[in-house]
Amino acid sequence: MPIKKILVVDDSATERHVLVTLLEGKGYTIVTANNGEEGVAAAKRELPDLILMDVVMPGMNGYQATRTISRDDATKHIPVIMCTSKDQETDKIWGMRQGALDYMVKPVDPTALLAKLATL
Repeated sequence: MPIKKILVVDDSATERHVLVTLLEGKGYTIVTANNGEEGVAAAKRELPDLILMDVVMPGMNGYQATRTISRDDATKHIPVIMCTSKDQETDKIWGMRQGALDYMVKPVDPTALLAKLATL
């Protein structure tokens, strides 16, 4: 199934803007959420084809939100790519154990992200 609608979950307005600008410029429909709680709600409401999830956010962090999304029958089919400044191997392993499909370190390389989206 081609990726058309992407949910971007990040508490940084700058990071959201960068991703939205990049992805909308390539023809994707983008929905945004400012934190983990909003991300979980938006995932259920919008049923996007993919979620780009930050980790460090107030309240529910990206690991918790990914775990919630990946274990809910309504949203568990939605792939999650974690996009975060947490760059340790243990962070990546933990993210994947929460249900993430992939893990990218910020600043996200636009070429690498678009290539990854093209393979899904």
